[in-house]
Amino acid sequence: MRLIESFKIAFSMYSSIPMPYADWNKQNMKYAICFFPLVGIPIGLLQWFWSWISKTASIGVVLSAVVFTLIPFFITGGIHMDGFCDTVDALSSHQTTERKLEILKDSHTGAFAIMGCVVYFLLCFALWSELQFDTTVILILGVGYVLSRSLSGFSVVGFRCAKNSGLLASFSETAQKRNVKIAMGILIVICMTAMLLLDICLGFAAIVAAYLTFFYYRVMSYRQFGGTTGDLAGYFLQICEISMLGAIVIAQKC
Repeated sequence: MRLIESFKIAFSMYSSIPMPYADWNKQNMKYAICFFPLVGIPIGLLQWFWSWISKTASIGVVLSAVVFTLIPFFITGGIHMDGFCDTVDALSSHQTTERKLEILKDSHTGAFAIMGCVVYFLLCFALWSELQFDTTVILILGVGYVLSRSLSGFSVVGFRCAKNSGLLASFSETAQKRNVKIAMGILIVICMTAMLLLDICLGFAAIVAAYLTFFYYRVMSYRQFGGTTGDLAGYFLQICEISMLGAIVIAQKC
C-alpha cells in the first residue's frame, strides 16, 4: 500500500498527470524517488504515438518537430524547465555560492533564465527537425527519458545536498538511500541494455552523452553550489535529454 502511495507522490510531483490524493508523510515518501523514472514512460509512449500520426498523416517537419519538442513539457508540467531556468540565472550571476543558492530560491525570473529557455527550445526544435525518424530512434529516445530520470534519482540519494531545506532535501532525507540506489542502478542498467539492443551505435552515443552530462552535473553542482538541489536536478535532466537527442542526430550523420 505504501508503494502505491509513493507512486502517486512521484507522479503528482513530477508530472501533470492527474493522480488520486496521497498523504505526503515520511513513510509514503521513502520510495517515491523509485517511481520518478517511470514518468519517462508516458513521455516516450506519447512521442511514439505522435511519430505514428506524423508518418500516417504526412505531417510536415516543422509541425512534427514542434510537437516532439513540447510533449515532455506537457507531461511534466515544466517542473524541470523551472529548475533549468533558475540554474541558468544562478550560474550567470557569477556570485558567491551563498548568493547563487539565494537566486535558486528567488521566485522571480531573470533575463538570463528567459534567454536560456529560448535557446533551449530553439535548439531542441532544431535537433528534432534534423532527426531521421524511425521506430528504433523513437524507442531509444523514449528509454532515454527513463534513463535521465534514473540518473537524476540516483543523484538525489547519492550526491551531497547543497542545503538542508527544500523539496530535494526532503526526498533525500526520507528516502531509504541504499534501497533507492539499488533500484536506480537496476533501472540504469536496464535502460542502457535496452538502448544498445535497439541500436548499438545510436544507443551507445546516447549513453555516452548521458554520462558526460551526469559527470558535468556532479562537478558543476559541487563547485558552484556545494552540492545539489531540486533546481539543479531539473537542470541536469533537461541538459541530459537534449544531449542524448543531439548525440543521436550526430551519430546518424556520421
